Amino acid sequence: MNVTLKPFDFQAAVARAGLRPDGMPRNDAAQGVGGTSFAGAMQQALKTVSAQQTESSRLQREVTLGNPNVSLEQAVIAGQKAQIGFQAAIQVRNRLLSAYTDIMNMQV
Repeated sequence: MNVTLKPFDFQAAVARAGLRPDGMPRNDAAQGVGGTSFAGAMQQALKTVSAQQTESSRLQREVTLGNPNVSLEQAVIAGQKAQIGFQAAIQVRNRLLSAYTDIMNMQV
């Protein structure tokens, strides 16, 4: 498996963030790009993290069993991708929990 890095597409990142090219929020930013809600985007992100962890486990098992079609490098890279994705999900969870706590502690 060849690992290639794609160049960063700033316009696509801005669109995924729900912003116009000038950096201002889009009118339909509450729904996000393509009509997905925040909950839908989070669900999709968690499914992706889960799939990466499953793939990492599979590659590690194949390397352990001595499969000649799977290299150690592939397993290590898949493991690192899964770890980074999991850490990002944990950070998002922590930030959401902190925001929720801040809102609940506000006086009305």
